[in-house]
Amino acid sequence: MDKSWKQTLAAACGVLAAAGAAAAAPAATPASTAPAPAVAKPAAAKPPSLGDRAQIQALEKGFGAAFAAKNVNKIMSYYAHDGLFVFDVTPPRQHVGWADYKKDWQDFLGAVPGPVTFTLSDLAITVVGPVAWSHSIQDIQYAGKGGAKTEFTARVTDVYRKLAGKWLIVQEHVSVPVDLDTGKADLLSKP
Repeated sequence: MDKSWKQTLAAACGVLAAAGAAAAAPAATPASTAPAPAVAKPAAAKPPSLGDRAQIQALEKGFGAAFAAKNVNKIMSYYAHDGLFVFDVTPPRQHVGWADYKKDWQDFLGAVPGPVTFTLSDLAITVVGPVAWSHSIQDIQYAGKGGAKTEFTARVTDVYRKLAGKWLIVQEHVSVPVDLDTGKADLLSKP
C-alpha cells in the first residue's frame, strides 16, 4: 500500500476505535468537569475530480476495445499486477492474481475463433479518494467453435485503485442472474 492510503486507513481506524471506546464508557455524572477527549478526525478525502471519472470511463472504453480485438495483453493492462482478485462468470469460482486471470482470458479468447462484439451500458462510477468502484452491464456476442452464435449479458462490478497516478482494476465480480426454479443462468439478463 502506498503511504497516503495507509494514513487514511489508520485515521479511519483511530476514529472508529475512539468512537467505540466512547460508546462503551459510562456516562459522565453532572459533577464531572473534565473536558471530552479529543478525537482525531480522519484526513478528508479529496473530492473526486471530473478527471478521475473520465479516466475510469476511458479505462472501461479501452477494455471494451481490447476485448473486441481479442487482445489479451491490452485487456490485462487495465488490471493491477499486485493483489488482483476476480469472481468471473465461468469456473473456477475465483481467480487470484494477475497471471491466473490472464490465463483465464487466454483460454476464453483462444476458444473463440471469430470476431467478438462488446457493448458496455449503464456504467455508474463512484470515486472516493484513491479508490473507486463501478457497476455496468456488459453484452458480449461471438461465434464459438463450429460457428454457433453465442450472446450473454453480464453484470460487472469493478473496484479500482489509483496507483502511480493511473486507475487500475484491483477486484472484479462478473455474474449473471440465475432462475432459482430451474437452476439455469439467465444469459440475456433483461431488466
